Amino acid sequence: MSVWVNGTVVERIDWNDKLFTLKVEADTDPFVAGQFTKLGLEQEGERLQRAYSYVNAPSQQPLEFLAVAVEDGSLSPRLQDLHPGDQLMVAKRATGFMVLDEVPAGRDMWMLATGTAVGPFLSMLRSDDTWEQFETFNLVYAVRELRDMAYLEEIRALEAARPEQFRFVPVVSRESIDGMLQGRIPELISQGKIQEYADTPITPSRSQVMICGNPDMIRDTVAVLEGMKLRKNLRRTPGQITMEKYW
Repeated sequence: MSVWVNGTVVERIDWNDKLFTLKVEADTDPFVAGQFTKLGLEQEGERLQRAYSYVNAPSQQPLEFLAVAVEDGSLSPRLQDLHPGDQLMVAKRATGFMVLDEVPAGRDMWMLATGTAVGPFLSMLRSDDTWEQFETFNLVYAVRELRDMAYLEEIRALEAARPEQFRFVPVVSRESIDGMLQGRIPELISQGKIQEYADTPITPSRSQVMICGNPDMIRDTVAVLEGMKLRKNLRRTPGQITMEKYW
């Protein structure tokens, strides 16, 4: 059973009419970049709760969560209505195994995300010790429309600050945007377009791939990668593909 602590909203950032970030002060246990916790609100004696990944690095305060208000959702629209000073509940302990410590060594790290699932990757990229673990980091961030791409300015700044080590591959499925790829991640990998954009191959000998987001995207991407001779990373049989479904 989860132990809950009180949290106070200190800032809300609205990226569009549904996509938002909550920054929260709460006395939670330490976590590892890539892990998630639960946020909750009380309603008529019942606690509405859902898992959300940390976006902040473990060393950063306040706590930060990226969310989308789901139409007819029980919790997310209420979270979007919160303002600085409002209270919510935060599970004290984080969980999740999509962390870099679970990933075998490699040369190139690929981070493939759809929508709000970019959050755990941002937590990793905001952590200084992350950058010592791989020679290059390639963030592939896919959304439906450009307006759905949160933290774009921060990601671009990171790209400018680490041009030799970090490559950003923005993907938009429903619009054609100059300088961005259009389509779905699995097809773009199969066609070699993502690798060409990042100027980095995906191979079993040099790549580690972390995938987070839409279950359909994960399933299809894993199938493409397995066709390229990569295999799932399991504790008993290390491989190159580590994944976490985001809903």
